[in-house]
Amino acid sequence: MWTRATETPTGADKPAAPGRLMSTYLRLRRIAIFSLAGIAVALFAGFLWFLTRVPQEEMALADNAEGIVVLTGGSSRIADAVELLASGRGRRLLITGVYPRTSSGELARLVPSHQPLFACCVDLGHTARNTIGNAIETRQWVRERGFRSLVVVTSAYHMPRAMAEFAHQLPDVTLIEFPVVSDKRRAEPWWHATTARLLISEYLKYLLAKVRMALAPHADELFGGRPDTDG
Repeated sequence: MWTRATETPTGADKPAAPGRLMSTYLRLRRIAIFSLAGIAVALFAGFLWFLTRVPQEEMALADNAEGIVVLTGGSSRIADAVELLASGRGRRLLITGVYPRTSSGELARLVPSHQPLFACCVDLGHTARNTIGNAIETRQWVRERGFRSLVVVTSAYHMPRAMAEFAHQLPDVTLIEFPVVSDKRRAEPWWHATTARLLISEYLKYLLAKVRMALAPHADELFGGRPDTDG
């Protein structure tokens, strides 16, 4: 009488032992936890560095420049930029990101003591809708004027991202920061709820801008028409 031989599964056909699967799962989970913890630490360290780039007090300019550019958004940015122009810190001023229906006369009324400057030495840029657009609009203006140095005026918390975008668009132009510090920024510590949300949001925008510049350095025009809120 013949009996049927039973096939013994080879090692490749054997199901993985439960202990081995659990060990692999735990190892992958540890790797994921350590990776996330590392990213969190790096982000926090970067945020602390970002805070050192956001001054709490306005600073006096050490050098003059050929041109001055101010990014619209904050209530006192334009007034401060016009004051710089009036004091001879630059030969000409560009106000970038102006609402299309806003006229030079309307802006001149913000600084009544310096209204004559708007007739001779102030240009308005109406096309920019975000920080990338501000940098692109300023690049065109700088090339037309032949300027090699520029004072950049914007809010203190917005300055790191603005300088990154401007340096990307104007690598051969000397950029001088003039951060505008609001009374609220002077009065509140950075960990105050409203201020902290603003700074964290701006820090994340800064990181995304740096990543975009690294991965798509020539695609800025694609992003220059999307509005953002920086002030």
